[in-house]
Amino acid sequence: MPGKHQHFQEPGVGCCGKYFLFGFNIVFWVLGALFLAIGLWAWGEKGVLSNISALTDLGGLDPVWLFVVVGGIMSVLGFAGCIGALRENTFLLKFFSVFLGLIFFLELATGILVFVFKDWIRDQLNLFINNNVKAYRDDIDLQNLIDFAQEYWSCCGARGPNDWNLNIYFNCTDLNPSRERCGVPFSCCVRDPAEDVLNTQCGYDVRLKLELEQQGSIHTKGCVGQFEKWLQDNLVIVAGVFVGIALLQIFGICLAQNLVSDIQAVKANW
Repeated sequence: MPGKHQHFQEPGVGCCGKYFLFGFNIVFWVLGALFLAIGLWAWGEKGVLSNISALTDLGGLDPVWLFVVVGGIMSVLGFAGCIGALRENTFLLKFFSVFLGLIFFLELATGILVFVFKDWIRDQLNLFINNNVKAYRDDIDLQNLIDFAQEYWSCCGARGPNDWNLNIYFNCTDLNPSRERCGVPFSCCVRDPAEDVLNTQCGYDVRLKLELEQQGSIHTKGCVGQFEKWLQDNLVIVAGVFVGIALLQIFGICLAQNLVSDIQAVKANW
């Protein structure tokens, strides 16, 4: 109608989504930097940073790797999401979305493969644990990780106590001069609730006994079987954690893509 003007609202960048993404990622970034710093500090304490070849000398898994890798990924994602949201940088936001999407699909593919190839995964887990059993005395962090796992799941070795024959200090060969010969680490022992002081020598010579006699002193079940049992008993909790992580990732991708769309719409009107 004459005399009336139509007003069109120009597209703008939503501040709520922008600053929510910024706040979420700055927490993520700080946590990643903390994990990375802890990992590098642990390597520094072990002399790895001054001797990089030590990374390949260890036969088993160095748990510090988990801190460094997880911390590095979190730092990169946090940086991209944080700066991308704050500066309205579409390149960083797209990088954040693609990287997070790639991690999500890798997690999804891993879950499917674990379900489909259960027997193969079990064999690989046995092999992985036995490789770390061999390197038990080579790294204090690995030693603490194995002791924690064996105590937590009330197990010993991958399939049973005899897996400790793979370790040069615990094997039963006549040429083994170690006092720990034919024994197991203290973390395999059945703890007496009345004991106030931990007996670190409780596993000495225990594998010289008959299997029935061993059951009163040490855990005779393997850690692979105990881990599978733990997963079955806590399936709802484990599934809930993974679903929660997946939803957070999807939410982050959607938030970043929505912000990219808003920024592109604003630029299109310039």
